[in-house]
Amino acid sequence: MTTPALAVPLTQGPAALPRETIALVHGLWEPAWLVDGHTLRVIAINAPALALLGREQADVIDQPADTLLETPEDHAFWSGLRMPGGETELQSRTRLMRPEGEPLHLERRIHRLDLPGAPPLLVVSLRDLTPERRALQERETLIAELRATLEATADGLLVTDLRGHIRAFNRRFAQLWALPDHLAGGRDEAIYTWMLESVLDPHAYQRQLEAIERGALVPASDRITLRNGQVLERVVHTQWSHGRPMGRVWSFRDLSERLAADQRIETLSTTDALTGVPNRRQLAERLSSAIADAQRRRGRLAVLLLDVDAFKQINDSLGQGIGDRVLVEVCQRIRRALRAGDVVGRVGGDQFAVLLHHAGTEAAEHAARRVLRATEAPYEIEGSQFTLTCSIGVALFPDAADTAHDLLRHAETAMQAAKAGGRAGFRFHRSGSHDDEVRKRVRLDHAMRQALVQNRFRLHYQPQIDLATGVVIGCEALIRWKDAHYGDISPGDFIPVAEASGFIVQIGDWVLSQAVAQAARWLAAGTRVPVSINVSALQFQQSGFVARVAQALADAQLPPALLELELTESILVRDAAEALERLQALAALGVRLAIDDFGTGYSSLAYLKRFPLDALKIDRRFVRGLPADESDVAIVRAIVQMAHALGLSVVAEGVELPAQRDFLAQIGCNTYQGFLYAPALEPEALLHRLTAA
Repeated sequence: MTTPALAVPLTQGPAALPRETIALVHGLWEPAWLVDGHTLRVIAINAPALALLGREQADVIDQPADTLLETPEDHAFWSGLRMPGGETELQSRTRLMRPEGEPLHLERRIHRLDLPGAPPLLVVSLRDLTPERRALQERETLIAELRATLEATADGLLVTDLRGHIRAFNRRFAQLWALPDHLAGGRDEAIYTWMLESVLDPHAYQRQLEAIERGALVPASDRITLRNGQVLERVVHTQWSHGRPMGRVWSFRDLSERLAADQRIETLSTTDALTGVPNRRQLAERLSSAIADAQRRRGRLAVLLLDVDAFKQINDSLGQGIGDRVLVEVCQRIRRALRAGDVVGRVGGDQFAVLLHHAGTEAAEHAARRVLRATEAPYEIEGSQFTLTCSIGVALFPDAADTAHDLLRHAETAMQAAKAGGRAGFRFHRSGSHDDEVRKRVRLDHAMRQALVQNRFRLHYQPQIDLATGVVIGCEALIRWKDAHYGDISPGDFIPVAEASGFIVQIGDWVLSQAVAQAARWLAAGTRVPVSINVSALQFQQSGFVARVAQALADAQLPPALLELELTESILVRDAAEALERLQALAALGVRLAIDDFGTGYSSLAYLKRFPLDALKIDRRFVRGLPADESDVAIVRAIVQMAHALGLSVVAEGVELPAQRDFLAQIGCNTYQGFLYAPALEPEALLHRLTAA
């Protein structure tokens, strides 16, 4: 078979290649081979080409040239050489698939080679572009990942060279600076101008930029406030390449939300969340500052500590939601009662403190009275109407103390004294009174416990008289204590101490057993005298209280109808469900139940109707002004009418004048007790009076 000659004039006929030519091909670093111009077959190939093609030399020599790179372009080129006027040069890129399937990206060059005395030759040389292509792809992937990372970051980034020419920025940068779209690809000067016009203080901004420039390669950080209120943190870092600086990276982070959160945290840490006034921490700081100022000018100031009396009853009966609204209302009333510049803060659950600047004794007293009047006015919240009272303690600087902590502590001591003194009032702290009071209470508590063990308590009985007949129909057992060292001690002094220490439970159990036993002795002697005893809230809450009452009646063999338990209103509202269950159990025993000191606490008609009660006792403070005091007249008349409407009898305490007795009889009160008939008597004296009648 004859192969057509090249279309270009080449020397005809085969000829042996010089060894130098073969050596030259094998010495090339690039893959190459020689093709015979007559036969278009491979006549020489070097090792790099064999390695690239994955072939053996014996498999390549004397093979058709178009079988080494089998691409359409190669087939076309080699076929074209057989045509007249065909091109003898080719330079292009192609792709070769290795046997294992890996693609090779190649740059191919075919050119004519004329050597004297040699056959016509074509030199095929290759350059492997795969590493470059792979590096380029990796670089593009890295750039894409870097760009995605920059766009995903929460910071706005601006990249410049050392002269300040902008090289790139991300979308977050454009968002933070509200960069208009037409500036996104604009000139550096326009972007810098926009940034300068966006800051709140352009002069300070420009000075900082100049300082950064003077700082050369030193990292810088500062804050920028924009006109729209945003606060940006700016951090500048030098960009390095091969150990040499090549530019700067400007990072911008929006601090607005963080600063707002910090401000909210600071506000929460110093402000009461419910009322919005300073909390104990902030009030103490303001008080310390006010003390320092007063010391410099040799001035005075006062601290009022206010506690809402019996506030727990509001929470327990009406719910915490209404309780919170009551506290807000109390706080607002306190603020309205103060002078401009005075400070009110909430220092506890239902406690408020007031800082009075430039205030001595007289100013503090006036302020305390104004606050008491403001807070005692009737409340109406969601249909519930009620009245609250407050107890206030007052401490003066520099009389009581010279530190915020001690002033607040002494004001609280004075407040506790106001509560012990009957509540709904105020007391001033007196130097030394706190320590004296503490020591007194400790001594009294110890003596009281010894008195119970040594049987120094005794009971006296105050007669209760039927207003319609004038006949004694019962009595109230009242505890008395004569100490060997202190003499006669009033129940008003030791009962609060016993309630505070919990010892009131033991005292109450003693009173119960003694009073029931005495009524049983009277009954055995032929005189039927019902006896009433007071029950403290703590005693009533004891899980075994009903059982102890039943046991005392059984031990004395006293009919339950001859025992009446007097309960305070606070017992009924503290835990209404539990109180109802316990009262029903007592009623099932046959014991009579009465509400003592009615009208002095939180009263609810719903509770009175719901609970199995027998009587109401009108507190002596409402009886004292009868019949001249119109307010007392109205209150007592309303209590009597309400009690009768609920099927309850009424007992009036503290009756000392015939006019009081006559008025009570006139409005339908059932029973009275008081000095008008007799004080509390010893058992023998009461029995003598009853039998003599």
